[in-house]
Amino acid sequence: MDGTSSLPAVRPEIGPRSRRLALFGSPQGSEFAWGLAFVVPYAAVFLMFVVFPVGYGLWLGSQPSSYVELFSDPIYLRTLFNTALFLGVGVNVHLFLALLLSGFFMLRYWWVKPLLLVFILPWAVPALPTFIAIHWMLDGQWGFINNVLWEVFHINGPSWLDTRWLAMGSVIVSYIWKWTPFWTVILLAGRMAIPQDIYESARIDGATGVRSFVHVTFPLLANLYLVCTLLSTIWTLGDFNTVHFVSGGGPALSTHVLATLGIRDAFEIDEPRLGMATVMSALPLLIPLVILLMRKLRTTEVQL
Repeated sequence: MDGTSSLPAVRPEIGPRSRRLALFGSPQGSEFAWGLAFVVPYAAVFLMFVVFPVGYGLWLGSQPSSYVELFSDPIYLRTLFNTALFLGVGVNVHLFLALLLSGFFMLRYWWVKPLLLVFILPWAVPALPTFIAIHWMLDGQWGFINNVLWEVFHINGPSWLDTRWLAMGSVIVSYIWKWTPFWTVILLAGRMAIPQDIYESARIDGATGVRSFVHVTFPLLANLYLVCTLLSTIWTLGDFNTVHFVSGGGPALSTHVLATLGIRDAFEIDEPRLGMATVMSALPLLIPLVILLMRKLRTTEVQL
């Protein structure tokens, strides 16, 4: 009997760091230098254009006196109402229209695809020239709409941008017209992802037409529709172009939303602290929306 042990050799445990080194190897001198050369510029840009502006903005809007001044300003209180109206009407109406129109573009006719190409043009055209053109179309004296009303019906059109409610309505309609095609395409893609076997089974059970939409289509699109609503609300909360280029916040500062009023306070009246406080006052709504969106994306993965 020899002196060698018959026990199996114990394999030493490999830690996470050793495992990573075994898989990827340790960076050599030249590799480390190249890694720094690629990482440092991106890190510097991130610090200069993301971290510093956000931190500086938070510092500007951190004074309690700015918020006391805001809530004592009737213009700001009216702006809060305008923002809620802009979000509530604009987001819900254009998403509901997008849901209905996505069903229309599911029709199997030869002229539907060309019509879809024409339909998405308002979204494909850049926003600035679109809203500037709408502004001049709504001009009370020389605008295209009032000229058509006079030439066709011989009536004088209203001053669209000279009264608060007409101007606010014009802003909301312009926003809906601009963004409905985008969300229609998103929901159309969601509809096309629904297996046709489900519709065939529902048709056998008697679910056709409206009943098919209520019991099949909408339940399967509910997660996607909720995610689209959250995304649209977040984007609309920071929308500056629509109000600024259609109504300019007028008449008499009566159609401002938080995004445009913050820019006005910061640059037009040279009160950057007040402007940043105006924008940051949207955070109590924005942060829960972002958290809810991230949780929804993580738990459902936007699956039908």
